[in-house]
Amino acid sequence: MNKSTWLAALVLPLALLGTARAAMPAHPSIHVTTLEGRPYDLAAQRGHWVIVNFWATWCVPCIAEMPELSHYVATHPDVRAIGLAYEDSEAADIRAFLKKHPVAYPIAQVTLDKPLKDFDEPRGLPTTYLIAPDGTVATHFIGPINAAKLDAAIGRTKH
Repeated sequence: MNKSTWLAALVLPLALLGTARAAMPAHPSIHVTTLEGRPYDLAAQRGHWVIVNFWATWCVPCIAEMPELSHYVATHPDVRAIGLAYEDSEAADIRAFLKKHPVAYPIAQVTLDKPLKDFDEPRGLPTTYLIAPDGTVATHFIGPINAAKLDAAIGRTKH
């Protein structure tokens, strides 16, 4: 195999790998129905910071961060959140879980076979996107977050 053939054999699969998923749109959308049966539209939250939190009932770090996220949303009027239960459990099981672990923001289920089109599949849980008031992604976290991380991200992107 000559050098150019070898290079093409290496670069082409890498290029195709990069095109397997389109880049996240500048203004991602979410259109889901919450576990309470209400429609949720991310675009309707413009003008507020929005925490988009992928989690699961079996994820220990997810469960640990939920009370702090809930408190953060409840005490920051300019911040909203949507919790996305990323699992194939029955909706009734997730509702039962939330009775034991209530939060101050809506929860919707995203199943593995029907992922959100504008968000990458989480590479780990929890995965959180912070959406700026203009609807753009301000930052992305993999792993647990807390009030200090949110404050730093919001402060950093306000400039």
